[in-house]
Formats: sequence, C-alpha cells, structure tokens
Amino acid sequence: MAAVDFFDRELKLATADLDPEAINAMLAKFARDSVREVVASGRASANYERYVNGRQGAAEETVQAPGPIIYDFSLWEPIITFALDELRRRSPVKSGRFRSSFIVLANQREVTDYDSIAPGDEVILTNFQPYVRKAENGLLGTKRFAIFDGTKRALASRFGNEGRNAAAFRFETKWLDVQAGAHAGMPYVLKRAQGRRKDRQAGLPITYPAVVINQV
Repeated sequence: MAAVDFFDRELKLATADLDPEAINAMLAKFARDSVREVVASGRASANYERYVNGRQGAAEETVQAPGPIIYDFSLWEPIITFALDELRRRSPVKSGRFRSSFIVLANQREVTDYDSIAPGDEVILTNFQPYVRKAENGLLGTKRFAIFDGTKRALASRFGNEGRNAAAFRFETKWLDVQAGAHAGMPYVLKRAQGRRKDRQAGLPITYPAVVINQV
C-alpha cells in the first residue's frame, strides 16, 4: 500500500500546475503509447476491447482523469492450444483420423487464427467426426467422458475455475446442436434410429460433445 500511496503523491505533484484538459490529454497519450508498445513487442494481442471511464469502445481522448483506461486483451491462443493438445492426447489412436478432426468455433464459425477471436466471444471446441459421441461415451477404447470432460477439468485446473486465474475464464462441457455451415461435415444426420430416445431417431442431426469457454 505504501508504494501505491507514493505513486499517487508523485502523480499529483507532476500534474499540480496543469489544467484538467491537459491532464486528460497526458493520460490519453500515455495509454495509447503503452498499448502500442506492448502489442509491438508481442507481449499482448492486437485484438482487445477498450474501456474509458467504464465506457466500452470510447476513444482515449474522451477520458476524464483519473480514468481509468482499461484494455481487455484477447488471451485465447495459449488456452485453445492447450485445449487442443489435451483433447488429442486423450483421444483414441487407431487411424489418427479422430485426433485430427477437432475444430474451434467462435460465433458458430470455424476459426484458425485464435488471436482474431474477440475477448467476449464464446469459444467451442468439438470434433466433426460422426462417431464423436461414441468416443466421449467410452465406446472406442477410451474411458467414458475422458476426452471432452477430462479436457474441461484440465483447463479449469490450469487456467480457470480451480486455478490462480479463477476470475478469468469459465470452462464447461456441453452437448450442442451445431448449425449447418459451421463445418462441411456438420451436422451429421442419423441414417437410422439409435434406441428409443426422441433425439436419436433417423433423420435427426446429432448433438456434439464440446468444451465451451467464456471469459468472465
């Protein structure tokens, strides 16, 4: 706390002789220069959301001291890369086809440039093979719920619900309807009934097990 108090006193001394408009301009310039530097250095993504005095998307020049000006950077790349590695590690080996069929969806569209995903987007990781449900249910040589649900638990432990960054991300396992157009092979339509359940009758699209990630 002493360090914060010292910084606050120094800031007040540095701006004591300036009018409010000049202080606002200095704060805006400092924020712009700082975010430009961290993006150029590669320490942060160029995809971010800006909040000025609590207003999303407002320009830095509209700041009213003492602010704040907050930049919410996209942190998707390391999380998604970890999730995909974990999903593949937990998948049945055999031909390798299943392991190579995981996809990442944002706004129900496949994405491969993870830094392009906005901080507020919902990210879904699933597999487009029509036998994905069998895999998650432990019918293809892996333990039941080991692939998607196991990956969700690993993500929560490493990045979110159970780790140091508990406020940053929420990880869930869901069985989802996937819209046509998300991927060429999805959704798969059942050619014959699988039991008596209404959602497993011939002519109906399957639901897909998935890991769903949101920033919170």
